[in-house]
Amino acid sequence: PALTQLPSPALFQVAALERQIFDFLGYQWAPILANFLHIMAVILGIFGTIQYRSRYLMMYAVWLVLWVGWNAFIICFYLEVGRLSQDRDFIMTFNTSLHRSWWMENGPGCLVTPVLNSKLAPEDHHVITVSGCLLDYQYIEVVSSATQIFLALFGFVYACYVSKVFLEEEDSFDFIGGFDSYGYQAPQKTSHLQLQPLYT
Repeated sequence: PALTQLPSPALFQVAALERQIFDFLGYQWAPILANFLHIMAVILGIFGTIQYRSRYLMMYAVWLVLWVGWNAFIICFYLEVGRLSQDRDFIMTFNTSLHRSWWMENGPGCLVTPVLNSKLAPEDHHVITVSGCLLDYQYIEVVSSATQIFLALFGFVYACYVSKVFLEEEDSFDFIGGFDSYGYQAPQKTSHLQLQPLYT
């Protein structure tokens, strides 16, 4: 009963959909693909919980480990840890475009000013300056990924616990012996119903 309900399934889906929407707006193809897989995994986890399928919950738990790793990479990318560089690496767009995070131009308080006739602009592109942001887009992306990691860790613990409970329930039921493990016994035949040998 209480275990058959995923804690706030709407929270997991809303967080994933929010991430997907803003990545679509920013043409961030790698995160879009990862978000799609994550949404499918959340649906799989909810289905496994409702249908008492421990294998689905285990698959969901394995995916959450990968999801934590992906979000940790995003944090490192936006904080430019190691040799990662946002100015040089366009991993999020599979190196197909120069698009950046949607939050770069649309963050809270950001003022975008186009730079006209800039020699730095590649063909079919324009240069802009962004100023006045209350929070830089890198940190918005980092907070978003950190939130995803927190939810994933919570979901991982929950999925492992519930799948363990389901497996224990399956083991306690003797499928070969039927209801023997629950003390079920067939009614005994009374003496007047017993068959007597017939002599001819």
